[in-house]
Amino acid sequence: QVQLVESGGGLVQAGGSLRLSCAASGRTFSRYTMGWFRQAPGKERDFVAAITRSGGLTYYADSVKGRFTISRDNAKNTVYLQMNSLKPEDTAVYYCAAAIADRIAPMTSTGVDIWGKGTLVTVSS
Repeated sequence: QVQLVESGGGLVQAGGSLRLSCAASGRTFSRYTMGWFRQAPGKERDFVAAITRSGGLTYYADSVKGRFTISRDNAKNTVYLQMNSLKPEDTAVYYCAAAIADRIAPMTSTGVDIWGKGTLVTVSS
């Protein structure tokens, strides 16, 4: 079973950038569709971005399109989320997600098989 560990969260000013990483254990990482979700205080967990097993296709929530980029390196068992032009409304705990199903448009939380524990991103105004 794959386990996921996120890193790279922190405090950044509005307009700044962060890159989140999600390292997966195990030998089956390339079999999973990967994604990122986020949950702001008092709100539901929302889809952010997803990427297919090969990395050939990606899909984004409208709120982050053009600012965030998801990528993966199957040789390193890692998926990334590059976040640029950050806004205070991007403040949330960001969760890495893995799914056997190949749906990415969008990836749904009910379809996620494995969750990471999350990393906090705080964007100050």
